[in-house]
Amino acid sequence: MESLSGKTAVITGASKGMGRHFVTALTGAGMRVACLARPSDELDSLAQQFGDAVLPLACDVTSSTAVDAAIARTIDAFGRIDVVVANAAIYHPFAFEHGSDDLIRNHVDINILGVAWLARAAIPHLRETKGQIIAISSESVRMPFPMLALYAATKAAVETLCQGLRDELRSEEIRVTILRSGSVKGGSGGKAWSQDTMAAFYKKIVETGHASMSGESATPESMAAALLAVIGLPADIGVDLIEVRAAQVGVPDGAKTVAS
Repeated sequence: MESLSGKTAVITGASKGMGRHFVTALTGAGMRVACLARPSDELDSLAQQFGDAVLPLACDVTSSTAVDAAIARTIDAFGRIDVVVANAAIYHPFAFEHGSDDLIRNHVDINILGVAWLARAAIPHLRETKGQIIAISSESVRMPFPMLALYAATKAAVETLCQGLRDELRSEEIRVTILRSGSVKGGSGGKAWSQDTMAAFYKKIVETGHASMSGESATPESMAAALLAVIGLPADIGVDLIEVRAAQVGVPDGAKTVAS
């Protein structure tokens, strides 16, 4: 793996869940990380945990103005950007006919536009470093889960965006990678679900077979190691798509009580 010491990453959704594990892995490899997330105690605690290696930035990724400002502050603080990781996302199970306007708009604004604003703002700086755009996607793209139809659609849109950007930016040696994730233990999204929503979702995916198709939940540390491996590849190697999941047969953690 190439040395990452002194390089700079920008991660959205960095304050908790998978994003925080990404911060841990990248700072551990010697990178400086601009951590974008909504204002919270978790965001504030990043500086306490990682010190000068991180730049916590309160940022609403649905606002292009906020994202532009966060990228500018990253350049002011660290002088360069080598990789951006579009990790921020909302995934909330719901029966589509009952989805509110706000819930549907939030999926589109965060999951699609949040990625677009980040990539657009970062490209001029990635051109200087011959850097990388990495978008976190989901196995839902190839097997849309019931009650997560809109989430799957937004991730499919992100993958299509990445495919187009890859060809657009290849001549400038900016690499674009889709990191497609299977089920991961302890994801922050599920913590916001009500007990009724959680029970209905896991019951449904067991009934439809999606739970067994998804398999066992991977550890967040393993997912972060996969991200680090992609970032650490030689500059002349491009990874278009990597799908990462637990090697073990099983079902996602939340479905185990239903499956048993």
